[in-house]
Amino acid sequence: MVQTNTYAESKITDYELMIKQLDALSDGESDHIALLSNASALLNQSLTDINWVGFYIWRNNELVLGPFQGLPACIRIAYGKGVCGTAMKERQTQRVADVNQFPGHIACDAASQSEIVVPISLDDGLYGVLDIDSPNTDRFDKIDQTYLEKFVRVLEGHLNK
Repeated sequence: MVQTNTYAESKITDYELMIKQLDALSDGESDHIALLSNASALLNQSLTDINWVGFYIWRNNELVLGPFQGLPACIRIAYGKGVCGTAMKERQTQRVADVNQFPGHIACDAASQSEIVVPISLDDGLYGVLDIDSPNTDRFDKIDQTYLEKFVRVLEGHLNK
């Protein structure tokens, strides 16, 4: 059973603590798989009402499944396809309140009802995406987006070392 930990009364405070934990866990590490693995585990442990969290890495003009927490997932996603491919193409976060209303949504897990995808850059180029799914519609708000983007910026700093 997965235990979710929230540490404060404020969602913002919880995110700030999680970002500090990511920075501390990643300090001195250069292996990308290790960094992404710990990042996905930290997000899975810290966020409520999610059913999948992980990374897709940009390889040979497609997104390829990387470290994640949750049920088995789609292994490859084409550029511009689904929420992840759209985030890569548009180079901006995609926050989808109801995935059933997203044109071309790729349903890897039928339980997923909302999704947020944050692009990751490396050395001035696209590296991949952070993808988080929830079984609840409208799970992700502007606070989630702001702090998940900050989380990714800290992760990028470690990936770029």
